[in-house]
Amino acid sequence: MQENFKSGFVTIIGRPNVGKSTLMNRLIGQKIAITSNKPQTTRNRIQTVYTDMARGQIIFLDTPGIHKAKNRLGEYMVNAAERTLNEVDAVLWLVEPTNFIGGGEQHIIELLGKVKTPVLLIINKIDTVPEEKILQSIDTYRKVYDFAEIIPVSALRGTNADDVIDTIYKYLPYGPQFYDEDTVTDQPERAICAEIVREKALHALNDEIPHGIAVSVERMKERKGSDNTPVIDLDATIVCEKESHKGIIIGKQGSMLKKIGTNARYEMERLLGTKVNLKLWVKVKKDWRDSDFLIKNFGYREDE
Repeated sequence: MQENFKSGFVTIIGRPNVGKSTLMNRLIGQKIAITSNKPQTTRNRIQTVYTDMARGQIIFLDTPGIHKAKNRLGEYMVNAAERTLNEVDAVLWLVEPTNFIGGGEQHIIELLGKVKTPVLLIINKIDTVPEEKILQSIDTYRKVYDFAEIIPVSALRGTNADDVIDTIYKYLPYGPQFYDEDTVTDQPERAICAEIVREKALHALNDEIPHGIAVSVERMKERKGSDNTPVIDLDATIVCEKESHKGIIIGKQGSMLKKIGTNARYEMERLLGTKVNLKLWVKVKKDWRDSDFLIKNFGYREDE
C-alpha cells in the first residue's frame, strides 16, 4: 500500500428529491443510483466507489431521504439513513439554495447534533437561482450548525463537483484500498437491473402509484444467441398494492408495460454490454409496504 493512500466512507443525506443520487452519479462518473423527480426513489443504501490511485478511495453510501415515516417501509428507510451517520468518515448533507429552513431540515439538524462525524454542507441546484440567493443560503445554514465545509454545486451540470471530491479527501483517514480500482459499485447486477425497471416505471407512471411498487428479478441467465453472441434472459415482476394500479401499469393493450420494458432494456444493455431479452409481469400484493416479510423479500434488509 502507498504511504499516502487514503480510504474511507462518506454518506450523502438530505430530504427526498434534493438531488442525492444525481450528485453521486456525477461524482462517480456513471449512473448507478436511479433518479426521478418523485420522492422515495432510493430505498436501499447503495455503495459506490471512487478511486484515484494517487490519492485514495472514497466509498459513497447513498441513503434513502430522511423523512417522517408513514409505514414499515418508511421506518426501515429512515433507520437505514440515520444509522449510517456515525459509521462514516464524513457526511455530505445536500440542501437546496434557500434562506428558509423547513421542518425536514430542522429534523436533520437535530440528528446531526448527535453526530461527531464532520459534516460538509452541499448546496445543490445553484444553476437555478441568482448568486445573491446562494450567498443568503450559505449565511442561513452557517448560523444553525457548525459545518466543516460549505460547497455550492450543481449536480446536474457538474459545477464544483471536483471541489467536493478534493474536500472529501481532506477528511479521510490514511488506509488500505478496499475495492479493486475498476469497481464502481458493490450492488449485484440483479439488484441494479431491478432498480432500473423501478426507475423506468417511476418515470412513466403518474404520481399516486410509484410509492407502492417494488420490483423483483426472478431469473437472470446468460445464453448464446442465434449469432453466437451472448444474450441475457431476464424475467422481472413489478409488484403493486391494488388491482386498479395493476391495470394502469399494464396500460391499454399492454402499452405502458411495453414502454417501461423498452426503456429498461435499453439501459440494461448499456450497463451490461450485451443484448437483454426482458420479460415483465405485474402482480398485486396488498399492503406489501407494511409486511416485514415482503419488505425483506424485495431486498430491503434491516441489517445492511
